[in-house]
Amino acid sequence: MKIHRIDRYRVRLPLRIPFETSYGRLTEKAFDILVLTDELGNQGMGELVPFEQPDYIEETIDTARVIIEKHLIPLLKNTNIQHPEEVSALFDEVKGNQMAKSSLETAIWDLFAKRNRKSLKTYFYDTRVQIPVGISVGIQTDLTKLLNQITQYIALGYQRIKLKIRPGYDLEPIDVIRNKFPDIPLMVDANSAYTITDIPHLVQLDAYNLAMIEQPFAANDFLDHAQLQKELKTDICLDENIRTLKDCELAFSLGSCRSINLKIPRVGGITEAMKIVDFCKERELLVWLGGMFESGVGRALNLQFASQKIFTFPGDISASDRYYHEDIITEPFEIQNGEIIVPDGVGIGVSLAQEKLLKYGAFDTLWIK
Repeated sequence: MKIHRIDRYRVRLPLRIPFETSYGRLTEKAFDILVLTDELGNQGMGELVPFEQPDYIEETIDTARVIIEKHLIPLLKNTNIQHPEEVSALFDEVKGNQMAKSSLETAIWDLFAKRNRKSLKTYFYDTRVQIPVGISVGIQTDLTKLLNQITQYIALGYQRIKLKIRPGYDLEPIDVIRNKFPDIPLMVDANSAYTITDIPHLVQLDAYNLAMIEQPFAANDFLDHAQLQKELKTDICLDENIRTLKDCELAFSLGSCRSINLKIPRVGGITEAMKIVDFCKERELLVWLGGMFESGVGRALNLQFASQKIFTFPGDISASDRYYHEDIITEPFEIQNGEIIVPDGVGIGVSLAQEKLLKYGAFDTLWIK
C-alpha cells in the first residue's frame, strides 16, 4: 500500500454549550480531517484533535500541523506500507507529537481496513455491536443548572457522570450531586489542577463513593500521584501522564494509579493503544476510553476501538449532539438506552458530509504524488 495523496479539511465547530475545565473555557473546537488516498483510489480518514492552546498537553493544533507537513508526510512518501503497525516505527524518528502522528496513523488503519473491505473492529479483540457510554460535565458554578444538566443526561441514558473539578470547586458540587443521585457512577477530573500540598483536602473525596479521581496532579508527577494513591481509598486515574506504554509501566510500578484513561491521539495512534490495552489486561489495571471533543470521524474511531470487551467502564464517547449542533458525517451517533451502536461499515464505518465540511471549514491538498 502506497499513499498517493493527502487532503485536509480545516474545520471549526461551535459547541452547543460552553465547556469549562480547570484550565480554560471552550466555546468551539478546531480540528482537521485528513484524507489519505492510496494507489488504488481507496481513502482513509483521520482526525487531528489537539486544542488551540497548550493547556491540556504541550501539543497544539498549529504545532501539529507543522509536524505533519514538514516531518511526517515526507516519511510516508514512496513508502510501501504492508500493515498499519509499521507506521508507528516509521514515525519514531520524530520525537513526541503523538497527536500529529495519530491523525495519520489512524487514517492509515482506516485505509487498510477499507482496502480489505473489513470493518476496523475486526482487527481488535473480542468486540461488541454496541457499547455503554458516559458523559463529561464541565464546571458549572450555578449548582441548580448543574443538577438540571445531569438530570437530563441521566434521562437520556448516560451510564456514568464525570465532573470537572478545580480548587474551590470540588466538595460542594460533588456533595450536591451525590445527595440527588446517590447511586449513579460518578467520577471527577481535575486536569492537573492540584499539587501534593492538597493531599489532605483530596482525601476528603473518599467520602463520596467516587468511581475514580482523574489526573489530580501534573502530567509528570508520577511520584506525587503514587503518594496520593497511598493516602486515598478512591482509585486514581491517569490521563495526561500516559503518552506511551512505558508511561503505563512506570505508573503501575510506582503505584501511581489504579486506572488508565486511554486516548488514542494522546498515545500516537492505534498501535501503541493496543500495546497499552494488552498491558492493562495482563496487570488487571482498569482501562477505559476517553475523548477529545472529536467530530464524527474521531468518534467513529473511538467506538470501533472501545467495542473491545476489555472496556467495561463507560467511556467519554457521547452522542454527536452532546457537543455540536451539526456533525460532519452523514449519520450522526445517537444514544439508545445508554449505549451507542458501533458503525458496521468498512473502515471506521462513516462517510463525510461534504456540505457540512464546507460550511464549517476549508479544503486544501497537503501532498500529491
